[in-house]
Parts: sequence; structure tokens; C-alpha cells
Amino acid sequence: MSGQGRKKRKLSSAERDLWARVAASATALPADARNAGDLRPSEDLPDPPLPASPPAGAARPPAARVPEKDPPRLAAFSQRIPAPEPRPEPRLRVDLAGAPAEWLAEAPVRMDRKTHQKMARGRLAPEARIDLHGMSVAQAHPALIRFVSGAHARGQRLVLVITGKGRRDGDPGPLPTRPGVLREQVPHWLHLPPLSGLVLQVSSAHARHGGSGAYYVYLRRPGTR
Repeated sequence: MSGQGRKKRKLSSAERDLWARVAASATALPADARNAGDLRPSEDLPDPPLPASPPAGAARPPAARVPEKDPPRLAAFSQRIPAPEPRPEPRLRVDLAGAPAEWLAEAPVRMDRKTHQKMARGRLAPEARIDLHGMSVAQAHPALIRFVSGAHARGQRLVLVITGKGRRDGDPGPLPTRPGVLREQVPHWLHLPPLSGLVLQVSSAHARHGGSGAYYVYLRRPGTR
């Protein structure tokens, strides 16, 4: 092969006609695009057209739904919560304790039954008595403790405590009380310390010993509980 360069081939007439048609159909690029070497769209291009509204009466496409967070567990949890029940209107409740004679009559008999029957019929004479009638509550309570404690120490078994049926105007002391307060309080005092360990039985007195205004107090034997 010789050192001289190849001889350039000349285009044929058919090739020249084809190139002329291609060059005529080509469009020149903008200058900035030719310089930058990219094909970015021009900022002067018009905005893309908005989507056309659907015709009247046509069904609209369903809106996109946001997926719920764990819907099966939420549904099961809501089913386990019971519906709140309506609460009834609160009613006024008043507990009225019965008269002392009533609950003393229902109390169990702890003493000898035959002796209890004689006492209830007024056939036993009290060995000592105290009259609290006319005293205030503050005066009557310590007086009752001294009386019962002394009778028990002397070995007496049946004593009589007179309370009266209560004055119409009640206790005139610094703290007014309702009428008959001693008749209601004395049985409670006899069933509370320090007298509860000395008293065996308490019952309403027979009519010959004061009736509903007095109480039989049957004491335990000294040294027994």
C-alpha cells in the first residue's frame, strides 16, 4: 500500500439529491440550546391544558381513600366496649333505727330463761336503782357508769335505771337535744365499753317499775365475762 492518502470519493447524483432533501426538512435549534448542549424546553411554551370537566349527570370517579390504621383491631376493640347504661335517679335514703324497746325485745336471751321471764313480768325486785330523769346527757353518762360499776362490785345482779319518757322541751343544756334522748341513749351506753363487760342483759322495765321510762339491767357475776 502506497504512502499517499486515499483519494476522496465524490458523491453520486442520487446521494446529493437525498442529502438536499434531508437538509431542507431539518429545523435549526435555538442558540442557547446549541451552546449548552441540552434540550430543555423553552420557558415561553404555553401551560398544558387543564383536564376537561365531566359532562353533567356523569358519574364522578371515586375519591382517593386514606387507608385506616389497623381497621380490624379497631373494630374489635369498639365492639368490646359496652354502651353506658342510664343511671337511675338517686333516691333519698333515711335509715331510721327502731325504738330501744323494739330491738331490746328482739335481742337474744343470754341469762337464765326462767329468771328472764320473771324479770320481764316484774316479779323480780331490783336490788338498786338510779334515776337519771332531769339530767343532761353530759351528766347522765358518767353517773350511769359509776352506778353500774358500783353495783357490779357489790355483787348485785338486777338493777333499775330510770330515764323518764322525755320532757316536751328536750334538754335545756348548751347543746339542745330532742325529747327522750336519755331513753334512747342509755341502752347504747350499756352495750358499749366500759359497761358492756359488766352487763349481761338489758330489757324494758315492767309497768310496776316504770314501764317504757325505765330499764332492767341484769349484771354478770363478779369475776366472769
